[in-house]
Amino acid sequence: MVSAEILERLSETLASRRGADPSTSYVAKLLHKGTDAILKKVGEEAVEVVMAAKDGDKLHVVREVADLWFHTLVLLAHEGLSAEDVLAELARREGISGIDEKASRKEQ
Repeated sequence: MVSAEILERLSETLASRRGADPSTSYVAKLLHKGTDAILKKVGEEAVEVVMAAKDGDKLHVVREVADLWFHTLVLLAHEGLSAEDVLAELARREGISGIDEKASRKEQ
């Protein structure tokens, strides 16, 4: 069974690439290019998820979502965050109505 452990391991790997040589690592190259390059990749991958879903090919959707998650994790690493931070936020929201949770953000 696949678990959150894979996200933790991947987050650790991505964090370790922060100081790596950009010529030897795709992640290091992307991190070196900075926020705009990372955001561009996240946006591209999000569009590819939408296109895959419109095509109705489930395997294609899974692969594109994996790409989106990966690039989102790169963004988190760039920001000094990890999958654990997102999992903690999801745990905080567990059991709260989506309507109530969204309304609470407007109040803040």
